[in-house]
Amino acid sequence: MKTIILFIGITISIFKINITSVRTAYKAAVKSKSEALVLYKKMQPITKKDKKVFIAYKGAATALISKQQKSIKKKKQLFKDGIALVEYALLKEPNNIEIRFIRLSIQQNIPKFLKYYKQIDTDKTFILKHLKKVKSADLKKYISTYILQSKHFTEAEKKSIH
Repeated sequence: MKTIILFIGITISIFKINITSVRTAYKAAVKSKSEALVLYKKMQPITKKDKKVFIAYKGAATALISKQQKSIKKKKQLFKDGIALVEYALLKEPNNIEIRFIRLSIQQNIPKFLKYYKQIDTDKTFILKHLKKVKSADLKKYISTYILQSKHFTEAEKKSIH
């Protein structure tokens, strides 16, 4: 009986998480420590059994929250844990443009000494090649907005998405 109640509670909390609210929270989390904490807490119920895009956002939130830790050891561990979740999601769904976008946004915005930048060109190429095929207008706008505002994309790359 307790197991059923726990399962129902977890299921209900996951249903409260929708992709639009997660995207909005991620965008805010990148700019604000308090919003990063909100996203991190929101993503805690997510497990490897959930949609892979949610797992990737949980990883991104974990990597973001690592910056707020006082202990170098804790920072390093949380960052590794976050990246492992993103990579797991991408391993399971290598052609998911949103997961590629999440990984790219992390790689482009962290210090080079963390050595998580080797897939930038691969992800950029994949995203630029597949963005026009995205059926979701919201996702297309979300990724396009990032590209147009990013200093990591050339003017030619920005023009290619229109």
